[in-house]
Amino acid sequence: MSYSLTDDERAITAQIERFCTEVLAPQAARLDEEALFATLHLPAMAEMGLLGMNLPETKGGIGLTGPALYAAVEAVAGACGSTASMLTAHFLATDSLLLGADDALQARILPDAAAGKTLGAFALTEPLAGSNPADMTTYAIREGDGYRIKGSKCFISNAGAADFIVVYAKTNRDTGARGVSAFVVEPKTTEGVDIGPNERTMGLRGGHVFGIAFDCWVPEGNRIGAEGTGFRTAMKVLDNGRIEVAAQATGIASAALETAISYAKDRKVGGHPIADFQGLQWMLADSATDLAAARALAMQAAVKRGTGARYSSESAFAKLFASEAAWRIADRALQIHGGYGYTRDFPLERYLRDLRIFRIYEGSSEIQRSIIARSLLK
Repeated sequence: MSYSLTDDERAITAQIERFCTEVLAPQAARLDEEALFATLHLPAMAEMGLLGMNLPETKGGIGLTGPALYAAVEAVAGACGSTASMLTAHFLATDSLLLGADDALQARILPDAAAGKTLGAFALTEPLAGSNPADMTTYAIREGDGYRIKGSKCFISNAGAADFIVVYAKTNRDTGARGVSAFVVEPKTTEGVDIGPNERTMGLRGGHVFGIAFDCWVPEGNRIGAEGTGFRTAMKVLDNGRIEVAAQATGIASAALETAISYAKDRKVGGHPIADFQGLQWMLADSATDLAAARALAMQAAVKRGTGARYSSESAFAKLFASEAAWRIADRALQIHGGYGYTRDFPLERYLRDLRIFRIYEGSSEIQRSIIARSLLK
């Protein structure tokens, strides 16, 4: 299985890496400290074409392959985790349309979303239905030539600024997962969409998340696919999203490791750089090994993403290992910095706070283990 990028993809990812270094990284600490919404980067990101990286050219995107998209998301996350969170939440919304919607709905929504003219959100999680979306209570009932959607969602990234929200709701409340459908809700022009305040989160403080209450009407043309196909669409979207979570995790972990290596070379104790001490060298070696393994698993899933074959297990491998390995890497990096790592003068404490959510969202580590186990035992 080849992991190499094409010459064009290498050129694109190199350009993205320069943008991340020059534009995103210098603002990352400020976004975190002031909890500024990462949407402040949207104009520059739109100009770069970043909002359409996951979409084919026929839908207005730039058509990156799975491996190139992984590399691009990793670069964004390494520069600013909050910005990567906003970007990949947008991808969840546009992937929902790409994988489930008819041509007419795609044509209305995706080109502007790919161009960065509109921002998307993905509303699946509910207060009592996080790890098992089939337990959702939000529902959509027929009303005239459309649907009335009632219910609530929580922890929805981008919702406060979103132009469109992909909402998953039950059109048949008696059939579990088979009764879930998906809809496009446009909150800026639709009455009955109540978006709460930004949640005060531990990390990714510039990647804002919100609760939403719905009592709104949408036309039938806003339904994504046929009734009852929403759960299947959501699971396919999450297979993609878990690879992107792995990319975010390895991006931040890579930044933490680079920071630790630089500090170890510069910091002297007894006249010698602490990098000379074998115990510390082993910590760096373990971190480099964790990072290489996480990248390999994620790239395996990213390659399979473009083959048309199922890759639920591979994306679960990647998300599980990368999210947990990244935490170990950042924790070691902070330890190498000693007391300085615990201060806000260095980015290590931010990296750890940002990384903690990756073991929870897009399916917790425990859910990933269940997915993997089911594939082994079926």
